[in-house]
Amino acid sequence: MSDLPEPPWRRGKPARRQLSTELIVSTALAVMAKEGLDAVSMRRVAQELGTGPASLYAHVRNKDELHELMYEQIMSGIEVPEIDPARWQEQLKEIARNLTMVLIANPGAARIAMHTLIPTSPRMLLGMDRILGLMRAGGLPDKLADYAADAIALYTTAIAYEASLWQDLEGGMAEAERRIAQMDEYLAMLPPDQLVHLRALRPAMRADDAMERFEFALDLLIGGLDRFVTKPASG
Repeated sequence: MSDLPEPPWRRGKPARRQLSTELIVSTALAVMAKEGLDAVSMRRVAQELGTGPASLYAHVRNKDELHELMYEQIMSGIEVPEIDPARWQEQLKEIARNLTMVLIANPGAARIAMHTLIPTSPRMLLGMDRILGLMRAGGLPDKLADYAADAIALYTTAIAYEASLWQDLEGGMAEAERRIAQMDEYLAMLPPDQLVHLRALRPAMRADDAMERFEFALDLLIGGLDRFVTKPASG
């Protein structure tokens, strides 16, 4: 006589996954990707993991810390090059491009960055140290290197945040193009002596040149650091 299967009323409950900080963070990132940052809470993440919110607090202090851990995980994909003094400006641009693209690819991350005023995780501090090292290698005085790093981080984060707002807007880029077309039509209706400069720039107002605008601003911001570089003494 063969063994019969265990009756369902005797079966134990399925074993829960062993919680860890890594699992909690990856689950929170999945929730953000599907439902947006506003949906990420300790309760929502616990629900996704099939447990109660209290069990998460053994690994993550609160929602703010969870957001910071999520941001750190997102930033882990950014390559920070070894310092080459001869290419320090181009290397800064590469970092700024990568940072912006990663933030845009993870809607909600830019908002977390705006709220994380002073990063404290070892991984983030290593990235900051390399960026400051690039500018010092290029000859920027220490105080201005700090100012410049802050300006670059603020610009790239703001660009990514703006992109996330367009993504959230119904119609996305199509809506942006529609609004620009409406403004163009309105400017065309005005008498020649009104809003003269806006009328002159009508051909330049396009919604499909975001990357061109981004690169121009990077050149303006990073290329402008040249005037502050301390030149080595000659002779």
